[in-house]
Amino acid sequence: MGSAASQSGAAGGGAAPVAERPEQVRNVVLVGHSGAGKTTLVEAVLVAAGTIPRPGRVEDGSTVTDFDEAEARQQRTVSLALAPLLHDGIKVNLLDAPGYADFVGDLRAGLRAADAALFVVSAVDGVDAATSLLWEECAAVGMPRAVVVTKLDKERADFDESVAVCQRVFGDGVLPAYVPLLADDGSVAGLYALLSQRIADYSSGSREEHPAEPEHIEGTADARAALLEGIIAESEDETLMDRYLGGEELDVKTLVEDLEKAVARGSFYPVLPVSALDGVGMVELLELMTQAFPSPLEHPLPAVTTPGGDPQPPLTCSPDGPLVAEVVKTTTDPYVGRLSLVRVFSGTLRPDLPVHVSGHAASFFGETAGHPDHDVDERIGALSSPLGKAQRPVQACIAGDICAVAKLTRAETGDTLSAKEQPLLVEPWTMPEPLLPVAIRARSRSDEDKLGVALGRLVAEDPTLRLVQDAETGQLVLWCMGEAHVDVVLSRLQGRYGVGVETEPLRVSLRETFAGPAKGHGRHVKQSGGHGQFAICDVEVEPLPTGAGFEFVDKVVGGAVPRQFIASVEKGVRAQMAKGVAAGYPVVDIRVTLVDGKAHSVDSSDMAFQMAGGLALRDAASGAAVSLLEPVDELLVMVSDEYVGAVMSDLSGRRGKVLGTEPAPGGRTLVRAEVPEPEITRYAIELRSLSHGSGTFTRSYARHEPMPSHLAAKVLGS
Repeated sequence: MGSAASQSGAAGGGAAPVAERPEQVRNVVLVGHSGAGKTTLVEAVLVAAGTIPRPGRVEDGSTVTDFDEAEARQQRTVSLALAPLLHDGIKVNLLDAPGYADFVGDLRAGLRAADAALFVVSAVDGVDAATSLLWEECAAVGMPRAVVVTKLDKERADFDESVAVCQRVFGDGVLPAYVPLLADDGSVAGLYALLSQRIADYSSGSREEHPAEPEHIEGTADARAALLEGIIAESEDETLMDRYLGGEELDVKTLVEDLEKAVARGSFYPVLPVSALDGVGMVELLELMTQAFPSPLEHPLPAVTTPGGDPQPPLTCSPDGPLVAEVVKTTTDPYVGRLSLVRVFSGTLRPDLPVHVSGHAASFFGETAGHPDHDVDERIGALSSPLGKAQRPVQACIAGDICAVAKLTRAETGDTLSAKEQPLLVEPWTMPEPLLPVAIRARSRSDEDKLGVALGRLVAEDPTLRLVQDAETGQLVLWCMGEAHVDVVLSRLQGRYGVGVETEPLRVSLRETFAGPAKGHGRHVKQSGGHGQFAICDVEVEPLPTGAGFEFVDKVVGGAVPRQFIASVEKGVRAQMAKGVAAGYPVVDIRVTLVDGKAHSVDSSDMAFQMAGGLALRDAASGAAVSLLEPVDELLVMVSDEYVGAVMSDLSGRRGKVLGTEPAPGGRTLVRAEVPEPEITRYAIELRSLSHGSGTFTRSYARHEPMPSHLAAKVLGS
């Protein structure tokens, strides 16, 4: 292979492929619906490139990229995995990203690390709503894309219909560059290249190329014409269209070059049929990735600032430039320790290099969550090129390439690594907030001792996982993306860290208030030798408007309660308000007026009047109606137009108020509503089901409102 790159051995056994210049690198992320065949496709490509001797099977848990215990159990990708290969002197970093919505954090990390995206579409299942939204995301940032159609040998598979669906959902520029040739038994025997009009015949078990038969040419004339016109429309040669319309036979090499340029620009999206299990189309896919997808030199780099926020000049993808790299994923290996998957944007990363780590804490519901802001120095550990579980050592990682760094103790997912003398911070990528709360508790005292450390490591690894210690309910709450995400987190706590946890019903932060005026008498009198305790106070309680808070009024006359103990009564009232007077929830929005009391010259004290104040409030509550207030959240639900009616009806069924709707781009609608928090604890799951994966939402606290009496009675009676 000359000096371009080197590779030997199979999975984990030999040296890793190494690129010496950025133009020798292609970073490609595989995206698509869960079950579309991304992981199986990676196996087939690795075999075709000679990286591994034989493909593994998802069903057996033997694939290169799905090596996590949770992946073997769920039989789907849950973590971003890197699979580097070498083809024709080009190093391709294949990034196998999860397709299931619960693991969108790793998908976003894959998009950040990649320069092009391969959309994998099942010929049986088509394109789901989440994949459509992802296409729009890629379009917004100009990410070059191509489409691979899989599972063509399955029943109900239809390549033409799959292409039509992709064109309808993804828009203009989606055109097949090849069409499949089927054998009598329905298997894919080969591919017909529309541009070169040659056949890649795989029917013998190996790839043989030969000219097309007349029936192939005639049967694909329309598809070829559409492809030619699509390429010509994107060509920088303005004479091509006139020459084509004039009947001139255009040079295939020129057309291929124009196609490759259009793909690299992100304005043309070729469709390639494959049969991964038979290896059909793998050579063509390798050619597409190495020849049409852009190198890191051609893909825009993220903006950078100083850690303080001052904008810096745009980065250039140069191995000799200032070091700027980003941690796109963090994992903990039981044998190696912490591993950081790093994309280098500028400069060169080397072992033992001192670097500066910069990063911002995540925010969640307006509060800081996860790790604190990072602004520390660290030393780079050993570098490696991961291939599944195997970590193959490398001596350097240049701008444009991806590697794993061992034992970065402070750097976490999303953090920037830069030169100590020139600290920089890469603009963060967008990450959705987790919206499914799960309350957990340690199974035993020994588990409790280990739980904090284990959860801290998991939060550091997963930017879509939030850990909140609810001060009001006392519960430890994990905020996750969905049930499958919860399953993975809890299984990793047990399997990786040996920490047993149990889930428990989530308690919502309710409030209590007085529904009407009341009077209370607090008497705390004890005599037990020496100084006793003596304090008596009488209070009047009245409700205040929602959100008014608490007022304490002193109307004592004649010194019935000595001046020095007035504040003690208020302190006792406040303490009782924090504990609640009916169901153990904080009391809010009341005015308490101290009207009378008694004191003793010897036995009265600050503590005695605190006790009396609390008893007086409890006494008032015993003879008055106490209302429960529930938190109400504002929901912004983005959903495809076809599901707006169902979403609005569902929100109304959750005691919600729909405040309005407004149209959004891409055939979607934004629904604004206010819904009581107890009704939406599982809304992340239920909206996904209701909208067939097309709905997303955000939530923010609005206020507390009175809970309906029949529901409040259940809480008060429980």
